[in-house]
Amino acid sequence: MKEVVIEKKKLNAQQEQIREQQKETWNAFAPGWKKWDDWVVTFMKPFAEEIIRPLKLKETDVVLDVATGTGEPGIRIASIVKKGKVTGQDISEKMLATAREKATKHGLSNYTTVNCDISELPFADNTFDAISCRFGYMFFPDMLMATKEMARVLKPGGRIATAVWGPPENNFWVTCIMAPLIKNLQLPQPPTGAPGMFRCAAPGLMTNLFKEAGLKNTNQTIVNNKAEMESFEFFWRQMNEVAAPIVAGMSKADDAMKEKIKSEVGEVFRKAYPAEPALMDSQALIIYGEK
Repeated sequence: MKEVVIEKKKLNAQQEQIREQQKETWNAFAPGWKKWDDWVVTFMKPFAEEIIRPLKLKETDVVLDVATGTGEPGIRIASIVKKGKVTGQDISEKMLATAREKATKHGLSNYTTVNCDISELPFADNTFDAISCRFGYMFFPDMLMATKEMARVLKPGGRIATAVWGPPENNFWVTCIMAPLIKNLQLPQPPTGAPGMFRCAAPGLMTNLFKEAGLKNTNQTIVNNKAEMESFEFFWRQMNEVAAPIVAGMSKADDAMKEKIKSEVGEVFRKAYPAEPALMDSQALIIYGEK
């Protein structure tokens, strides 16, 4: 009987451009993320825990942490699967360098990294017991292609869980700075489906995506959290060093406009949170599926 060969779908030219832009952006932002890593890990800990919880990890599990960035939640998972292995995947080699440093610092020899595109994972079918992904989906050029690729490398019965940002109205820590930025710079709305903070927030989008990729027993939970900012100046500095959309927008402003935007953001910030530190509202959606 002749073997049937299914040709894998490739990124189109526009998607390849998005991928290259993402690689360039995250390599450029790696120093800022390394600087703020302790704060980011603390802030995102509740989201990471809700990714890990449904994966029901065993000590011997082999896990893929997609878009691992500076190493989370992959490094935390590596401390759980002591007799297993975690591979952190990311498109940015400079982010992965920080992840490896952290793994070494924590004495974890079972955490390794691979610098590759999510749409072309260099692993055989049915390799991993579980896959985690913390806030990576919004950057993928083709989210369905990425999901199918993750499903391909997941073992039958394997589990996958990801965190994506909830809607703008539940993430004041982002919108309080983005709204004045968009208004003052008259920034155009990104095309539908383009990478962005709230790309995955639409009701049912992610669970439907998982189902379309062939995953089953899908579900979604909501996790509310607080982003602690010790002061407005802390918030402003931090967001201007790690938040790619904000830095991209501010790069289009001259000094006078930057000061105007900062002043308006400060007004909104202090009206909502007159006392310091400010505990700013944030919300994520945790989506789970099985192969």
